[in-house]
Amino acid sequence: MNVAYLGPKGTFSEEAAIRYFNEDNIEPIMFSTIFDVLEAVDEGKVDKGIVPIENAIEGTITMTTDGLLQHQLWIDGEVVLPVKLHLLTNHGAKLEEIQEVWSIPPALAQCRIFTKKLGAVTKQHSSTAGAAEALRNSGRLDAGAVASEWAAKTFGLDICAGDIHDNDCNSTRFVIVTKKPNQEFHDGDKSMLLITPTEDRPGLLAIILNVFSSLGINLTWIESRPTKKKMGTYRFFIETAKGTSRANLEKAITILETYGYDIRLLGSYKTKQL
Repeated sequence: MNVAYLGPKGTFSEEAAIRYFNEDNIEPIMFSTIFDVLEAVDEGKVDKGIVPIENAIEGTITMTTDGLLQHQLWIDGEVVLPVKLHLLTNHGAKLEEIQEVWSIPPALAQCRIFTKKLGAVTKQHSSTAGAAEALRNSGRLDAGAVASEWAAKTFGLDICAGDIHDNDCNSTRFVIVTKKPNQEFHDGDKSMLLITPTEDRPGLLAIILNVFSSLGINLTWIESRPTKKKMGTYRFFIETAKGTSRANLEKAITILETYGYDIRLLGSYKTKQL
């Protein structure tokens, strides 16, 4: 089985893919963008794909939600990967001699206290893994890269300072997508719906929330995205919590459809913590 993931090598996406499928014989295939990953699954070029959908600090990954809107894909798994950021250096580098710190802007922002105390200049790269690879190729001993332990192992770098992030509770949630729908639904799984109003009316979101509340369905995630048809019109991603019964979910869908909402079930899936 081949699995598409967001590259380059050494990214959190690659780590999530390999660790999630660690018991399977998979061939990980790297793509340069989230859209490319989803498109490859939709076109049947790969069996499955794994993409980030939410970060505990940065919020929803809108490239993923927008990609799910464009492609008819099915979510059949979810994995949560803790995000630990470290300062990586070439062999022989000393922390007190680091003058530049390289990484992707969100990672640099999440390590602001450390870099400010270090007194180093920050330099932006396209990814944490890209910064780590560039550092290795440069051979510089006065620069470091903010990246993961996975990246350190991938590019043969040292962890000069560990856990340099400002917040210890960061994590990224990934979804596993496939072209072929999994028709199995077991009580206790999480489910995701895409809800699109067919007409504009006051209290659209309130009606949706009231339906789930009246049926005792707890929601773990709500995200709105513009319909791109008219300013101020939105569609909603709704994720139900574990423990939701199939009967109650089907009731909610039926009620919402009678209110004139277009409902698309994106998947029912189990969660794996890494």
